[in-house]
Amino acid sequence: MIQISTPFTTELSGSLHAGDQVILSGTIYTARDAAHKRLTSLIEKSLPLPVDLSESMLYYTGPTPARPGKVIGSAGPTTSSRMDKYTPLLLEKTGLKGIIGKGDRNDAVIAALKRYQCTYFAALGGAGALLSKCIVKSELVAYEDLGPEAIYKLEVRNFPLIVAIDQNGNNLFKSGPAEYRIN
Repeated sequence: MIQISTPFTTELSGSLHAGDQVILSGTIYTARDAAHKRLTSLIEKSLPLPVDLSESMLYYTGPTPARPGKVIGSAGPTTSSRMDKYTPLLLEKTGLKGIIGKGDRNDAVIAALKRYQCTYFAALGGAGALLSKCIVKSELVAYEDLGPEAIYKLEVRNFPLIVAIDQNGNNLFKSGPAEYRIN
């Protein structure tokens, strides 16, 4: 396992390769469909964003409410393809260097990952309750009206991830299955 932390720089992104298993600690932000729509709308209008995403990581999750004594509820990854239409613009305009979700990305997103030197990580789907144990702090930072789809600032410790698509476009969703094909 490779230990990484935020801020997530271009150099750190470039040191990772598809298939690498990493343990992340530091600050990340959450954003799902509705938040992406609002962020891209602000960018298109040349308005400031509610959070600075430069050298940051976005986690595609909509956490459930915290139970008493807990920092956050279940916080598993959501299907990343729903954000594909927004991702290239966010990468171009924000300096975002890491994205966390589940599932493959389309060709336009992969091209943008390469162009803007960003890494796409996969988190284990179906394990939201376990992943939430790696979240040590949660703070609502934007779009409270969106409920679980609001933007939260999370502090994570030892958050397990796999590099799914590196900044060179190497894609574990393509190379992984190919390794096990019988010809």
